[in-house]
Amino acid sequence: MALSYEFSIGSVRARENTMFSEADAEQMLALKSADELIRFLKDKGYGEGDTIDDILESNTRRMWKYIRSIAPDFNIFEPFLIQNDVHNFKTVLKGTMSDRDYVHLLMEPCTIKKDELIRAVENRRFEIFPEWLREPADKAYQRLAETKDARLSDAGIDRAVLERLIFLGKKSGSVFLNEYFSTLVFYANVKTALRGAKAGVSRYFYEKALCECDGFDKQAVIKAALTGESNLVKLFEKSDAYDCRKAMSIFAESPSGFEKFVDDQLIRLAKRLCKLSSEGCEPLMGYYIGCEYERKLIVIIAGGIKTGTPTEKIRERLREIYG
Repeated sequence: MALSYEFSIGSVRARENTMFSEADAEQMLALKSADELIRFLKDKGYGEGDTIDDILESNTRRMWKYIRSIAPDFNIFEPFLIQNDVHNFKTVLKGTMSDRDYVHLLMEPCTIKKDELIRAVENRRFEIFPEWLREPADKAYQRLAETKDARLSDAGIDRAVLERLIFLGKKSGSVFLNEYFSTLVFYANVKTALRGAKAGVSRYFYEKALCECDGFDKQAVIKAALTGESNLVKLFEKSDAYDCRKAMSIFAESPSGFEKFVDDQLIRLAKRLCKLSSEGCEPLMGYYIGCEYERKLIVIIAGGIKTGTPTEKIRERLREIYG
């Protein structure tokens, strides 16, 4: 029997009741060791394993198995899976050229099988890649081989996936996906420009790395970035796109606070357009994104415990959660 979105929405709504709450986050913040966090996660039924990484991997596998089992059309997750494809391509490319082990860094699920991707990179034959990725992949290969500049090699491939995300968001007909990926791409551009201005990269890098998108004047940004970070920030402070003015005021106080602001913008979109939706694919998308933010919550708290960071400092870094 074919699955329906009515069934899927009912299923994820029940699952959402088991997601982490603010009270759960506070309980985790009170833990003093990795062993205590591991016990907490196991007691909550979050995942299995002897380490935080094992538990996270276990949960991710279980999440995708569940989503596959209830999604009427798994292809709706393509925009998220192709980001894993690009991560895997960059990982294999750098690992192959530096003769370093990389297999443990590869991500799933993906649209390009890992063994096929590895063979494609080793032989520099990208016919199995989707058309939008073939030329950027070949150029990334060439740039890394000729210049050994990983940042420049990444630039074109990162722009290619951002352009694809915008295309898929618009093609989907989903208000949420269109707004979500427009926001994500806009701030990916902003982050790239800010990092580039601080590092003093060339115009050539900006041309290859930055993606055209709504609210982002690429040439004006490049012109400002080439004169320094402060002028670039001033330019962004004049923009009302995606609440950029507020983002820059936070960036001036704390770059890490800026990263949190961007993540919170995205999860709020999911909570507003997916959690309250009663039809279509949005509730499934929201559930997936909520699971990703649970993962971020655990990673931030685990990192804070490992480094002995004061609880209040860890709390400042926590993103909003979906549950």
